[in-house]
Amino acid sequence: MPLPIIVTPTYELELPSTGKKVKYRPFLVKEEKLLVLALESEDTKQITTAIRSVLKSCIQTRGVKVDSLPTFDIEFLFLNIRGKSVGEELEVNLISPDDGETSVPVTINIDDIKVNKGKDHTNKIKLDDSLIMEMKYPSLDEFVKNNFDFKGEPNVDQSFDLIASCIDKIYNEEEVWSAADCTKKEMKDFLEQMNSLQFKGIEKFFMTMPKLSHSITFTNPNTKVENTVVLEGLSSFFE
Repeated sequence: MPLPIIVTPTYELELPSTGKKVKYRPFLVKEEKLLVLALESEDTKQITTAIRSVLKSCIQTRGVKVDSLPTFDIEFLFLNIRGKSVGEELEVNLISPDDGETSVPVTINIDDIKVNKGKDHTNKIKLDDSLIMEMKYPSLDEFVKNNFDFKGEPNVDQSFDLIASCIDKIYNEEEVWSAADCTKKEMKDFLEQMNSLQFKGIEKFFMTMPKLSHSITFTNPNTKVENTVVLEGLSSFFE
């Protein structure tokens, strides 16, 4: 007699970028094993492949292209899929800002973690009176680099690579230049022509772009001082 098939529950959430409802299921043991092995390898390509494979398997709604989703959608999906798989509460150890040394364990309910957008956020950067640069959000590859990078802080070249990969198009009233039609060198050369004020527009785009964010208030048990810490980005919730 064949063994019974275990029924896996499905859940639904709204993608922060579009509000589209997406159905998903939790990780299976085989998928969690795949993720663990990839993380242990500390190989960015292997981690990217594992996360792509697991997300594609867990997302039940047809037509969702994982590679095209912005970073914050992937973070939100990954967080919720993991929550339904291993538990909907996370425990993180936070350093109390008032003394800079006391570590305090804090429990967070995953349902309380939202994607928030910075004030005055826009993906259109005005370069001069006629020229506008339109940005797109980082993708799956950048999600992995931001959350599972084992090589330390990015250098200047890596930062420019990220910015160049997020340029969608440049246009004025007469003409449109698509980034997809340009080489990486052409995009980097274009960026290097900018002055500091123009470049600040790019910095603002990244600083204010939507991201996982949660504010936590807790008391330092040693000083009895109440502290508030804001966690941002998926990696902050798994430290």
